[in-house]
Amino acid sequence: MPLSLEEYGIAQMYMVTKMQQKNTTGTEGVELLESRPFEDDVYGKGRYTPKVYRLQSKVPAWLRKFAPPHALDVQEEAWSAYPRCKSVLKLINQVHGLSKEQLAARQVEYIDIDIPGKDCWSYVVGNCSIDFSKFKSARIDRGPLPKGWQDRCDPVMTAYKLVTIDAPYWGFGRRLEQALLAGERALFLESHRHCFGWIDEWYGMTVQQIDELLQPNDSTLNERIVKPALMMSIEYFSGESPPDGEGIYSKKSQSVS
Repeated sequence: MPLSLEEYGIAQMYMVTKMQQKNTTGTEGVELLESRPFEDDVYGKGRYTPKVYRLQSKVPAWLRKFAPPHALDVQEEAWSAYPRCKSVLKLINQVHGLSKEQLAARQVEYIDIDIPGKDCWSYVVGNCSIDFSKFKSARIDRGPLPKGWQDRCDPVMTAYKLVTIDAPYWGFGRRLEQALLAGERALFLESHRHCFGWIDEWYGMTVQQIDELLQPNDSTLNERIVKPALMMSIEYFSGESPPDGEGIYSKKSQSVS
């Protein structure tokens, strides 16, 4: 990523909030069950956010045919204490400390944000259409990203994610695991492409400003799933109408310097 570690923290929070809003409708999307601070000896201080992802229309037709409905609702528990975090999902589990057997079975995927995803999963999760070989930030001197940009870019960082999948469904478990792996790879690729593509929207924001956006946004997402007919028009976080649907929406106007 052509970002510093501090910038990546802001970019990731902004990207998650915006992508959740883009993909939440009256029947599907992200439902926040709780949001509270936590503290432990391993991660320190952070925020605990259990969520439910309803994904029925996002999965391949063959999977909807064979998988029981509850298998398509993914429950996530997330402990975020940047730069360390832990996510535990019903079918996808991010873990640390692999055994020798797990290391031997591990498959390593290298993901370059400059290379757009071309499979159906990238389209499903919300593909980023920006050509980073031509993209240049209007607010800060970042971009474009030519071939080999990782060796010449300053700042630069690498994000690692470890995913294990266990789908205990007889007859199609292996196929389900492969589908979920492909979906996870596409989500990781497109979300990080959005992190950089939206740099002019989040650059300069503070963690406090992101938190202020998260609170009404989480409430809005839950209302959008439970009571879609009651949703009213909402304001762009700067107090203006969102240009072409871009930016983070909030019932409460926010001033961002």
